[in-house]
Amino acid sequence: RSFRDEISAAAASNAIEESLIRAIIHAESAYQPDAQSPKGAQGLMQLMPATQSEVEVVDPFDPAENIRGGTLYLSRLLEEFRGDVELAAAAYNAGPGAVARSGGRIPDYPETRRYVRRVIDRYRALAGGTQLATGK
Repeated sequence: RSFRDEISAAAASNAIEESLIRAIIHAESAYQPDAQSPKGAQGLMQLMPATQSEVEVVDPFDPAENIRGGTLYLSRLLEEFRGDVELAAAAYNAGPGAVARSGGRIPDYPETRRYVRRVIDRYRALAGGTQLATGK
């Protein structure tokens, strides 16, 4: 229920299920708006500075702005990977270039494989266990 309005608005403007946004936030920051990673990712959706610039996020610690930007970035990844939620999640974690270099598969990085599993498990739980739409 945290950040309900912000997530709802971002989901509606990017045509992404709220449950997927929540799964990413859960995996990225456990809903901590002030989260910072050792690699430089910031905020709820752990946006890297280059991604912040790309999606025009000025204050990554502002929940509404971070969720808006993170969801926009996620929507672009979903478009790039033809709706494949697993590949989009892998790209969100490791970068779209890593997915491309892996031949359009989840990169064989232990951290990324664990991340994709966490996101998909959470997404399914939040979506009521429904089957995920993928491009596979």
